[in-house]
Amino acid sequence: MITKAQSLDNFIDKSLYEKNKGYYQRKKEFGRRGDFITSPGISKLFSEMIAIWIVSFWENLNKPEKINLVELGAGNGELIEVLINTLNKLKIVKDKFKFFIFEKSDSLKKLQKKKFSKSVKWLDNFNKLPNLPTIFLANEFFDALPIKQFIKINEEWYENFVLLNKSGKFSLEKKKVTKKKMEKIFNQGIDENQNFIEFSPLMVKYLKSICKKIKSSAGGILLIDYGTSDKKMYDSLQGIKNHKKVNIFDDYQNIDITHHINFNFIEQIVNLNGLKVGGITNQGSFLKNMGIDLRAEIISKKMSFLKKTDLYTRIRRLTHKDEMGELFKVMFVTKKDNNFKTGFNDIKI
Repeated sequence: MITKAQSLDNFIDKSLYEKNKGYYQRKKEFGRRGDFITSPGISKLFSEMIAIWIVSFWENLNKPEKINLVELGAGNGELIEVLINTLNKLKIVKDKFKFFIFEKSDSLKKLQKKKFSKSVKWLDNFNKLPNLPTIFLANEFFDALPIKQFIKINEEWYENFVLLNKSGKFSLEKKKVTKKKMEKIFNQGIDENQNFIEFSPLMVKYLKSICKKIKSSAGGILLIDYGTSDKKMYDSLQGIKNHKKVNIFDDYQNIDITHHINFNFIEQIVNLNGLKVGGITNQGSFLKNMGIDLRAEIISKKMSFLKKTDLYTRIRRLTHKDEMGELFKVMFVTKKDNNFKTGFNDIKI
């Protein structure tokens, strides 16, 4: 429980991940009956397109006999379940993939282990991965990590802290930050020409470790999340409950707390750690490039009118610019000498 002023990231960490109490540490429903729904829960075609991309990238890596596939934050397992089934059915890649999940939530880990105990291993450290080429998948993983916020006022920097007042309500409080601490933050790849900074120290830590693995063993990471490619940072912190935005202080440990990913910042991090962004586009373009419309056309031929309507409604939600198609971005990070472009077609946003 919060009893004194906490940095914002500590508050979010306790709200989401405190043992037996945090939002993600208690069994949560996904989909319509939960507070949010992710792309794999909207249509299996999303996961099938990811599977096609994985096979294409495996071919680009010279078809290794064994390769690691790591999903970061697998949630209820909808994505990795389709990937396991699809990849094990394809003769060309059958039995070549070693499946891993990196999960921060203990309760979700238990849920996953009930489903995948025979086919998946769980990680708490990327250094424990076998010395093989590795593909990392991060679908709506980084947006759920705790963030810090800093505000520039009259050429001085302040950090947002969370205070619990006597009436039991939370509020934000600004604390002055030393120049030395700000220099360390800017050295991580954040553009100094900012008046507001929002980032996750945990995301930086994970990305550094992932970059190290990719550099030593080959591979890449596919990141899918909502966010921006702008250099300018902004306050994107929000609470989600019953599919609606709410104040992050409204219902402690009972709401999802999330933020928009700054893909420009991620690019700076991976560049500083010896990798490159091989491609970035929006989710709608990526899925269409991977053939989601053609796949829908093939499987819908024998469907009833109602089922066909439902299928295309789901695809619209995933790909249309007014739904998830534009806000959600897809980024591919790999070694500097790898020119794999499948799914991106040289689009830069």
